[in-house]
Amino acid sequence: MTDVPASLTEALRPPRSQWRDVWDQFKTHKGALMGATVLALILIAILLGPFFWRIDPTFIEPDAVKMLRSRNQGPSLGHPFGTDQLGRDMLARMIAGGKVSIAVGLTAMAISITLGTLIGVLAGYFRRLDGPLMRMTDLFLALPLLPLLLVMVMLFSEKLKGLFGPEMGIFLLIVTAIGVTSWMQAARIVRGEVLALKEREYVLAARSIGTPPRRVILRHILPNVMSPIMVAATLGIASAIITESALSFLGLGFPPDFPTWGRLLFEGVEYMQQFPERVIWPGLAISLTVLSVNYIGDGLRDALDPRIRGR
Repeated sequence: MTDVPASLTEALRPPRSQWRDVWDQFKTHKGALMGATVLALILIAILLGPFFWRIDPTFIEPDAVKMLRSRNQGPSLGHPFGTDQLGRDMLARMIAGGKVSIAVGLTAMAISITLGTLIGVLAGYFRRLDGPLMRMTDLFLALPLLPLLLVMVMLFSEKLKGLFGPEMGIFLLIVTAIGVTSWMQAARIVRGEVLALKEREYVLAARSIGTPPRRVILRHILPNVMSPIMVAATLGIASAIITESALSFLGLGFPPDFPTWGRLLFEGVEYMQQFPERVIWPGLAISLTVLSVNYIGDGLRDALDPRIRGR
């Protein structure tokens, strides 16, 4: 039996997956790997924590004497992160607050990326829409973000609380407010990519044979702008978490009995000198999550760029 030539074996080998190339490039970015590891540990702690730590984050001792004794305790075996000013377990509140903060980040990011991609594709592909949509984008960029969010919360919070309840109403208000005020960067990135892509040969060929614009956008434009969209999405999560934390820190976020990392930070400022761990834990959680997401976005940017991949 004759040996198969090496060149023939190489030719018969199935083509290498593009996502495998992306993963190989992503693995070379040490900061991105570390960020992905830290973020995975945070998500595991948030999702699986309630199964192992069954203390109710809103539980307050009904007995007045026990409640006074349990207030502002330091770290111990019974309360590894201590207790707050009402005797509630800080570890349980950190786990519950992480769920809310990350849910806000993911939902607000989805809204902003959807709006940014839609407006960017329309502005880049249709010349008559470019001017009006980009002027609207410039208008939103000129608006001060935090005061605008404060006005939206002040105007609509009571109405939404009445319709959906205090927790769900303020959740919908915050994610919608953050999403509709943070799509502008994604729109500009997508528009720039679409302007370059619509002049490529395969797009011109598809248009020359009468392919409708909707099909050209869905089949040829959108798949090729996914890499900048994914990078913008990772950075959008970090931005949304920071914005929600700022609103909660100002006391305009979720109700006091509904913990988020920003709310825990706001409540701990008053006791920062006597009990510094009250601000250390939520501040550390916010910082680690945002840094991890930023490093992951940096690694994805390098891995999804074919000009850098393989270096």
